[in-house]
Amino acid sequence: MFENKTILVTGGTGSWGNELTKQLLERKPKEIRIFSRGEFNQVNMQRRFLSPKLTFVIGDVRDFEALETAMQGVDYVFHLAALKHVPVCEDQPWEAIKTNINGTEKRHPGGHSQPGKKSD
Repeated sequence: MFENKTILVTGGTGSWGNELTKQLLERKPKEIRIFSRGEFNQVNMQRRFLSPKLTFVIGDVRDFEALETAMQGVDYVFHLAALKHVPVCEDQPWEAIKTNINGTEKRHPGGHSQPGKKSD
């Protein structure tokens, strides 16, 4: 399914993103783009995997233009970018809304496509 495909993973430097990347690399994709805000985490992940199939893109799911650019030519999107810790979200609800709701809407305007498949 993923062989010779280009895949974008938003929030890709977290624990879920690292595990997903490990599993996707076994499926021989053409390219996996790791889209995240964390430069330090991207460098660590690049050193960990040492794969020419990985491309790292600094960006935030709240930034529609950056996300649009990262999605160019992508076959599949795994949207993992989110604030996941409930206490953080409770303490800073507007940040959670901007990332978890608005960031998802920007990633997927209109909300209609095949599960996991980028819509045009």
